[in-house]
Amino acid sequence: MRGNPEAAAYSQSELFRLTEMVRNLPQQGGADAQATLDEITESAAKSVPGAQHAGITLTRHCKVLETPSATAGYAVQLDEIQGRLGEGPCVSSAWQHHTIHIDDIATEDRWPRYRDEVLRHTPIRSILSFLMFNDRQTAGALNFYAEPTHAFDDDSVEVGFAFATHTALAWNIVRRDEQFHSALASRDIIGQAKGMLMERFSIDAIGAFDLLKRLSQESNTPVAEIARRLVGSGRPRDPDVP
Repeated sequence: MRGNPEAAAYSQSELFRLTEMVRNLPQQGGADAQATLDEITESAAKSVPGAQHAGITLTRHCKVLETPSATAGYAVQLDEIQGRLGEGPCVSSAWQHHTIHIDDIATEDRWPRYRDEVLRHTPIRSILSFLMFNDRQTAGALNFYAEPTHAFDDDSVEVGFAFATHTALAWNIVRRDEQFHSALASRDIIGQAKGMLMERFSIDAIGAFDLLKRLSQESNTPVAEIARRLVGSGRPRDPDVP
């Protein structure tokens, strides 16, 4: 890596440490995985030359959904501006480009409304955004911010890209953990609903699940949501059971 040798050595050391953390994530729970994601974001902000703040932008259909990890309020504020206006570098990085590098937001013409809001409400002038993932429904970007203009150089891009790769791996593990627990919760609630239907209508487990599927199809509602409503009401309605 070019530039400051000490900074380069620090960055490589951090990346090695974070690689080990990501490798251990599958054996950890969701809370530990989220903590690791936050630590990677924090470490990225300290390691990327010129960066003062960092954050992850999660979007769907080019609209900002949330900022699941950030080192400071500016990252959240800038995402809020993008979400409100429907434009900005982090959204574009996630959906249209792998990397976006802005030396001075004041001279940026691609997102004029975003530019004006950033200039009006924040001291941020330099932005560096990296694509983390794009699965056609949801996309994510890792973003770095700085108050001086021309804060990021080639070294910043090189180190930032490496951290974006690690962050993407950690994010995928966090999402898998959340989906696993969501699936377990859905299975449990469906089991409770089946038990209520079996008792109420004197049918077996297969008949109870068939009834849930029929209610789901008739109302165009997921089976898990039908089950939640039945369990929440405590009293299943009396359908036309064959």
